[in-house]
Amino acid sequence: MAKDLFDLSGRAALVTGGAGILGRGFCQGLADFGAKVAVVDIRQEAAAELAEELTRSTGNAAIGLAADITNPDSVAEMAAKAEEALGPITILHNNAAGKSSDLLAFFAPFEEYSLDQWREIMSVNVDGMMLVAQAVGGRMIRNGQGGSIIQTSSIYGLVGPDARIYEGSEYMGVAINTPAVYSTSKAAVIGLTRWLATSWAKHGIRVNTLTPGGNESGQNDTFKNLYSSRVPMGRMGQPSEMVGALIYLASEASSYTTGQNIVCDGGWTAW
Repeated sequence: MAKDLFDLSGRAALVTGGAGILGRGFCQGLADFGAKVAVVDIRQEAAAELAEELTRSTGNAAIGLAADITNPDSVAEMAAKAEEALGPITILHNNAAGKSSDLLAFFAPFEEYSLDQWREIMSVNVDGMMLVAQAVGGRMIRNGQGGSIIQTSSIYGLVGPDARIYEGSEYMGVAINTPAVYSTSKAAVIGLTRWLATSWAKHGIRVNTLTPGGNESGQNDTFKNLYSSRVPMGRMGQPSEMVGALIYLASEASSYTTGQNIVCDGGWTAW
């Protein structure tokens, strides 16, 4: 039956950034459809707590793992532990993205942007994505079972930001914008996806990008209203609305889909 194509029962999935705003919903969705989930986050306690919740709510095995995805040794150890606990990983959601500890530096004008700040974000959003794909994808190849890799990008990896939506906009009390480093890193995700898709198809590994639009996550009302006015559907997205696309890409429902970018943005990029 067609609905069985979405069944993930018995499969092991690994989600980086799993305890984050979007990551929590992604992990829950995978578990709801039957997957055993490795919740990977830089925060061990948050990852472990979510894994316990998943097991309690779905009855499926889950494990919380801490990893610094910018560190090759940490990534390799994480991948080994996940496979030891759950069996061969056949679903990877390469989802983690960096947030600066210094918001003023992160949102600084491009003309004054620090190279150290640029490298800090790139080390997670690009280097980290490469290291995780390398470690987990390499295991998929060696295991010979194929799999599905989904990598999270952003609409700002596709189009430039509209500066008008940031007039009077704040996040955690700081004036915000979309820094060039964020757009550049998210465009790189799409390029990496396409390279991996064409290179690893022979191993039965599909690689696709999931690109969310803006989701509500603590922005002030000014930003929410300005952003929503720019979206054909007239509102920001909710984290739960990204999950369906992930399940499609993770499951056999997308068995002939690779190298693609699924955009969930309320029509933002359709203008």
